Amino acid sequence: MTRKSSFPPVVRTDTRLLLLGSLPGEASLRAERYYAHPQNRFWHLVGAVIETDLPAMDYDDRITALLDHGIGLWDVVKSGRRKGSLDADLREVEGNALGELVNGLPALAAIGFNGGTSARIGRRLLGRETGLSLVDLPSSSPAHAAMSLAEKTVRWLALRPFLTERKDSDDVSPHGSMHEPDDEPA
Repeated sequence: MTRKSSFPPVVRTDTRLLLLGSLPGEASLRAERYYAHPQNRFWHLVGAVIETDLPAMDYDDRITALLDHGIGLWDVVKSGRRKGSLDADLREVEGNALGELVNGLPALAAIGFNGGTSARIGRRLLGRETGLSLVDLPSSSPAHAAMSLAEKTVRWLALRPFLTERKDSDDVSPHGSMHEPDDEPA
């Protein structure tokens, strides 16, 4: 089994909702983009939450739209061994530094776990007392076919109360470096 690693977080200091997956699947790793598998419903589900047709946008515009709505992305697994893309096949898991990231996001109100593996590992990494709302979501993965897209959408819409209208926002690269606007070279 090959050891696979997650991407850097995509966040800004004004992130209010952090969506956490487990570990990118094969299609995402090849594309070097979050949720790249065409049958993964992540972009449809989050698009419903923010009332934006994310699947119609190119990747960088999707990321910008999420950030502009106060949504950040990351994974709970920093690295692990896995043949294929199924979470059930994850072995030798090393968790990401979620506590460190959460502590650096002063506006953070909630964390949404995309699927059971993300919730199980993420809750363990965060510990008991986070002061945040932790929301377990049905997986957007095509492997989780037990629930229809309509049913998943209803559950994901529970994220809306954690989002607020955007004000002035910080700059971010689409690949996750977080910085303040004043950090830009003149």
